[in-house]
Amino acid sequence: MVTRYTDYDLSARNTFRMKVRCALYIEVTEEADLPALDWDALPQPVMVMGGGSNLLFTGDFPGTIVHYGAFCALESPGALDQVRGIFGRGGFLGTGPGPGCVDHSGPEGISAGPGPEGKNGPRPKTGWTRSTTEGALLVSLPAGTVFDDFCAWAAAEGLWGPENLSLIPGEVGASAVQNIGAYGVEAKDIIAGIRAWDRLERRFVDIEPADCEYGYRTSKFKTEWKGRYIITAVTYRLSRTPQPQLDYGGVRKALELKGVRMSPPGACPPPDEYRGRGPITACSRSEKAGVWEGPERAKRTESPGGLILTPQTIRDTIIDIRRQKLPDPEELGSAGSFFCNPVISKEHFAQIVKTAREDNGPDYQVPHFEVGDQIKVPAAWMIDQCGFKGATNGGAQVYNKQPLVIVNASGNASPEEIIGLEKRIIDTIAAKYGIVLHPEVEHV
Repeated sequence: MVTRYTDYDLSARNTFRMKVRCALYIEVTEEADLPALDWDALPQPVMVMGGGSNLLFTGDFPGTIVHYGAFCALESPGALDQVRGIFGRGGFLGTGPGPGCVDHSGPEGISAGPGPEGKNGPRPKTGWTRSTTEGALLVSLPAGTVFDDFCAWAAAEGLWGPENLSLIPGEVGASAVQNIGAYGVEAKDIIAGIRAWDRLERRFVDIEPADCEYGYRTSKFKTEWKGRYIITAVTYRLSRTPQPQLDYGGVRKALELKGVRMSPPGACPPPDEYRGRGPITACSRSEKAGVWEGPERAKRTESPGGLILTPQTIRDTIIDIRRQKLPDPEELGSAGSFFCNPVISKEHFAQIVKTAREDNGPDYQVPHFEVGDQIKVPAAWMIDQCGFKGATNGGAQVYNKQPLVIVNASGNASPEEIIGLEKRIIDTIAAKYGIVLHPEVEHV
């Protein structure tokens, strides 16, 4: 189905809550509708938008915005979360949530029983499929699925991969464009394939992740391919084998404070009688009787040594950390992290250390992360050091709990006020540290 809205108010379709409009807004709910659109006849330019969580509209958009919402039932067009994802309680035979708006007629999944047959034609199917790789599971989802719904489902099913990306706003399609990342994990680490409509060649294509030139918050979808492809589905590779990523952003320390046992339970392939009956977060076989401690035992979250390290405990911890530092976009308009963390040479970093110790004392330690033979310096640290935490420009403000975030504090901030505050930060840091910050948020 294709639904069109002229002179459309975008204020509820971008998490910054910028009060802007577009000439035409189109909601597409089926792959088959994409080839039927007369793209050349649409008001130009044409932009494909997901959940609007990484955008700053700098003014009214003169062309057409297309949102591909997969095939789930949509709510009224004014809601920010029109597409809530395909996960609803009780859809699967497993213990975690399952698809709530599609038929359960697809192939059997290893972790959660029958999955939905894809309605979008040729591969990849939208559903749960077996992987030829031992210990892995491929999951294909429509682009309009809310990404955090996917993270919640995977954690509930005891599947490893996206848990560190929990609570990142936006949709599945945008994860492949932006290469979203947090706490040492990026989308590219788990993306196994991408299906898209090629506007240039007017055909559906399957794109390999290796061809996307993924980098820090970037891909060819944002550069050479910009505007060419409309992503309709993304396939992720998840694991039944524990693969915790804990050494970034205080995750390990937060888990230890919760009393989480830092050695994950051993993972081993379940016997056939337990396939499709829920998550396997701990397993063992009795040498004598071959007893399997499967889904029933896996429901336990505590052990004599403390909480068990599972995807769910990591997800819960990540959510706690994010909620302490980042504003809820439902309550306070923002686009999340506004700037990219710069990566510089070791020589340049030495100069920054010198400047920081002049300001803070001779023993001051500058936070940083080694990236090969270079150094990543937190942009939030520099913004804080320059005194911008809580700074305002009209209705725009640097968030007082996390200076990497600019918020629409008044609810009525204009694009000019956001951009003015952005420019002040960039100019000040360039003068003090010799680093030009680049926005992570896309300006439209």
